[in-house]
Amino acid sequence: MRRWSLTRERVRSTLAPELLSLRGVHAHYGPSHVLHGVDLTLRQGHLLALLGRNGAGKTTTMLTIAGLLAATGGQILLAGVPMQNRPPEATARSGVRLVPQGRRIFPSLSVHENLIVAAQKRSTRTPWNVPRVYELFPALERRDRQRAGTLSGGEQQMLAIGRALMGNPDVLLLDEPSEGLAPLIVLEVSQGIAKLKAEGLSIILVEQNFKVALSLADDVVVLNTGRVAFSGLAEQVRENPEQATRHLGVF
Repeated sequence: MRRWSLTRERVRSTLAPELLSLRGVHAHYGPSHVLHGVDLTLRQGHLLALLGRNGAGKTTTMLTIAGLLAATGGQILLAGVPMQNRPPEATARSGVRLVPQGRRIFPSLSVHENLIVAAQKRSTRTPWNVPRVYELFPALERRDRQRAGTLSGGEQQMLAIGRALMGNPDVLLLDEPSEGLAPLIVLEVSQGIAKLKAEGLSIILVEQNFKVALSLADDVVVLNTGRVAFSGLAEQVRENPEQATRHLGVF
């Protein structure tokens, strides 16, 4: 049964078209060489878990994809179109939205205002709007007029995700969405991410919680000191976790 299941996952992965690809991407912070030829592929409708120890290059990869950090080598392709070193606003308009580590909401604005300010019309099948975000995260609707800075950490994370969705992205980049959250809130946020994946949104998830990441992922890439140490199907990792965990520390 396991062998059949793995084969089925491989077939599904092969059939899904490539949406976002990194090919030999390098990145620097000043003289520090952080990414060393990173390759990864996000397929349409898939969730790719990008894992690694602290300092492995995960956030740097996300910032480089989003255009907030210049790639110093290689290619970033969105539906086959080169995206590397475009301004971040151009990357966002092309359909790539980042939910950064630390959330970075506008604390003096209300929940509703945080969402409205991020709205962008794009030709998506079911456009995102405020009611749809509230359907995904009902807790936010109860805080509609409340200042975002007074929300709990979990509510702020939901708002950060909702704000990114208001841009109607094709690719959602989630950087440590469960960081600092209580277990019950982690479950609620994870369920929201699972719904987005079920609707066909393509997602790259950076997540220190290995169990959460693996429960959501179709594909897994593990970084180690800015290099790809493992790349494969999540099903492979579920059947043999040591393939990934040996690069991640103790789990």
